Amino acid sequence: MKPILLQGHERSITQIKYNREGDLLFTVAKDPIVNVWYSVNGERLGTYMGHTGAVWCVDADWDTKHVLTGSADNSCRLWDCETGKQLALLKTNSAVRTCGFDFGGNIIMFSTDKQMGYQCFVSFFDLRDPSQIDNNEPYMKIPCNDSKITSAVWGPLGECIIAGHESGELNQYSAKSGEVLVNVKEHSRQINDIQLSRDMTMFVTASKDNTAKLFDSTTLEHQKTFRTERPVNSAALSPNYDHVVLGGGQEAMDVTTTSTRIGKFEARFFHLAFEEEFGRVKGHFGPINSVAFHPDGKRGRCQKRRHRRAQTAPTVALPQTPMTVGTGSPAATRSPGRGERFHHVGQNGLGLLTL
Repeated sequence: MKPILLQGHERSITQIKYNREGDLLFTVAKDPIVNVWYSVNGERLGTYMGHTGAVWCVDADWDTKHVLTGSADNSCRLWDCETGKQLALLKTNSAVRTCGFDFGGNIIMFSTDKQMGYQCFVSFFDLRDPSQIDNNEPYMKIPCNDSKITSAVWGPLGECIIAGHESGELNQYSAKSGEVLVNVKEHSRQINDIQLSRDMTMFVTASKDNTAKLFDSTTLEHQKTFRTERPVNSAALSPNYDHVVLGGGQEAMDVTTTSTRIGKFEARFFHLAFEEEFGRVKGHFGPINSVAFHPDGKRGRCQKRRHRRAQTAPTVALPQTPMTVGTGSPAATRSPGRGERFHHVGQNGLGLLTL
């Protein structure tokens, strides 16, 4: 069970994202580099060059033609996935924290931070209308006055977005009118991550209050709670099994004074229905920042906090062969599921795990 280590970043990983087929993995970090990897063998296919600050978020559309990134350089950028060419530059007044394509890939949304005297906004652009892009004028802009958005995803059928806030609140915003459809507060501290189930009927949240929670995507009804002893930075739902994987650990500033065992840096598996932990994957010596299951549910990746940037060409050339995924992983206290694959990003590297 050997992990593949992917070295392509110089600073902490902020998010990892598979495309729909699972043959490509996109990674962003607190450096300006956006990397794309072939998930079969960990080969780096290229980079998207243009950002000048930390990149907080990344997403690919349904057919992997376009890639969307949001950065602390006060911009959201649209890229051609295959060539690496920048197609659009949307400037903002503050850092872009979250971004995403809707189900059809025609509408994008992104949220900006509440900083430098500017409030948090969620902006919506229709890519079929070039004038919106050229004039940098979204067709809808939702203000968030009370607490900034720290994580957001599109809801079922692209009718709404689900946003987690710094205060621990969850809001469901209409993608047509911008009104708040549902508001709940089940977390007591900041929500770090939101990830949907494969059928988009449920989603899981990760919070600084040491818990991850399962919600209904339509009603935002709280279903399950998964408790740990350290802040949870990311959580993901298995597409094949009733499993959820959690990644986190203590704050990064305290890592150097803490042993691996005390820091609780393992990726932890819980049963979705019984809320019981049944397995752990060890190996990281710092907090895990992002986790993701491969779309086929049989493998995953693990990424650590700091990477050295590899010397490869800054363009993207996608392979024409179909993708299959998998290699080994570090030892776990118990195998989370035969053939189960997941991907997590932590303190010092990126690797592909098959459990």
